[in-house]
Amino acid sequence: MASRDPVDDLRRIAFYLERANEATYRVRAFRSAAAAVAKVPAEELAERAAAGTLAKLPGVGEVTARCIAESLAGEEPVYLLRVRTTEGADMPAAAAALREALRGDCHSHSDWSDGGSPIEEMALAAIEIGHDYLVLTDHSPRLTVARGLSADRLREQLDVVAALNEQLAELPLAKPFRLLTGIEVDILADGSLDQTDDLLERLDVVVGSVHSNLRDESAVMTKRMVAALGNPHLDILGHCTGRLITGGRGTRKESEFDPEQVFGTAAEHDKAIEINSRPERLDPPKRLLRRALELGCRFTIDTDAHAPGQLDWLSNGCARAIACGVPPERILNTLPADDLLTWTTAH
Repeated sequence: MASRDPVDDLRRIAFYLERANEATYRVRAFRSAAAAVAKVPAEELAERAAAGTLAKLPGVGEVTARCIAESLAGEEPVYLLRVRTTEGADMPAAAAALREALRGDCHSHSDWSDGGSPIEEMALAAIEIGHDYLVLTDHSPRLTVARGLSADRLREQLDVVAALNEQLAELPLAKPFRLLTGIEVDILADGSLDQTDDLLERLDVVVGSVHSNLRDESAVMTKRMVAALGNPHLDILGHCTGRLITGGRGTRKESEFDPEQVFGTAAEHDKAIEINSRPERLDPPKRLLRRALELGCRFTIDTDAHAPGQLDWLSNGCARAIACGVPPERILNTLPADDLLTWTTAH
């Protein structure tokens, strides 16, 4: 029986664990093992598998060693089979159709800020999922807890993205793919955006989010968000209530603001409201999503992914969009990349 690629199998296990929102240490074990195995010559791997010494490789444990051995023997690792076949129920037909219509994801993070994987891994995962594009939106400098990018680091990242796009263009991909430049910029207390205007001007997509003073009074938060939505550089209002409904960080109540003013301003300036697909966020709540729709807003369905497997969370947002009656034509990431960029430069 021909051997499989153990590096690919280990990475695929990590992907499924990320999608299932499993503990970070468990995901890291498989990604670390994949990185370690990638450096070992095939002949040495075979010898170690035969001798039962795979677990002596740095970064490889007993569980990952067993997966590697099964892969080298041409068998799908039992661990991979288990995580692959316990993904959950299929989406309802309408949500599945909407998911199929999405061309890309407008909110993602890499290890340049608080994501867990390099930019290239995020891009390759997006390609494997079937995206036409992925917007890289690492954090802005004020969010130091998330290693937000200074202006200099963001400029450096723009060069890295350009070089990576050149490399991806040389690959024999099933269809073209583009990594788009972006940022999740902090909306500061006065409604200004936490990055220089010249850099924001250079980016393909700007997501603006509130990460501080989330318990401000409604009038204060409303004024802050309305000011941000009036900024010509802002394209998408990210996770608008800031709520957390589950997960390792605990729960957090919604921020209070006047939806008529905030969503009305978004519609007036043709800004999008993000339907955030992270399981612990699922933001905005359905009542606010319906109100934003009634007020004429456009939307994006985004994962806010911090790891490759999380890029497959779009189905969460699709289900909520369908439940609230959001039509595909109001969702901007159903557009091809060029049309999306036409929109971001037009307002």
